[in-house]
Amino acid sequence: MRIVDVREQTASMRSNLRNAFIDFSQMTASVVALITDVVRDGKPVVGYGFNSNGRYAVGGLLRDRFVPRLMAADPASLTDAGGENLDPHRIWDVLMTGEKPGGHGERSVAVGVLDMALWDAVAKIEGVPLYRLLSERYGDGRPPDDVFVYAAGGYYQPDKGLDALQDEMRSYLDLGYDVVKIKIGGAPLDEDLRRIEATLEVTGAGSSLAVDANGLRGRHGALWSAVVRGGRRPAGLRPAGGAWTPLRAAAGHG
Repeated sequence: MRIVDVREQTASMRSNLRNAFIDFSQMTASVVALITDVVRDGKPVVGYGFNSNGRYAVGGLLRDRFVPRLMAADPASLTDAGGENLDPHRIWDVLMTGEKPGGHGERSVAVGVLDMALWDAVAKIEGVPLYRLLSERYGDGRPPDDVFVYAAGGYYQPDKGLDALQDEMRSYLDLGYDVVKIKIGGAPLDEDLRRIEATLEVTGAGSSLAVDANGLRGRHGALWSAVVRGGRRPAGLRPAGGAWTPLRAAAGHG
């Protein structure tokens, strides 16, 4: 089997959202389709990959280095021992050939986009969902029936007041999420404290609030330190009714 083509495109993710560090007015992402010669249900198997919000498109790296390197490799160096499926680990080594160790930066985004597409293709060739394939290969073969997720939102937006923030959080809770996330660090400390308090009024005792302090520095450092030390109440934070819902630190790209 072999990879017959890799198609790459830059997709716009432009919006008026922002976090503490960047806005998304010019945000883009790379999308790839990795086409194989394996046919399932009368169609070639195609693996898809993309990079996350908060990392710009890396089309230059994909077009100039990684896709040509992948397509120039000996097909036998890209497959498993039986030659019946792709081997993402061997392909990772091929992609990183000639790359200086360390300091991956944007390079890891480009390789990650291809890696996602590879695993998507591998699972489709095997005919099983990717989560099950990973469990069978690297776990006990018994994937969990559920997985922890949270609703990532609470971005800064022009003219978005506390009422709109609360409405957004209520919409996530109505969908069944019990952890919601907002951005902090991109506004004066007093304003961020009001945003936290307003969200806690909505989440109540049965839910938790995560805060994403992307790029946090300066006066907010004390707030962040309190959060990452286990949900201690930051100075100046007075939740309504005296109830305290533990804050959770949340790392993310956006």
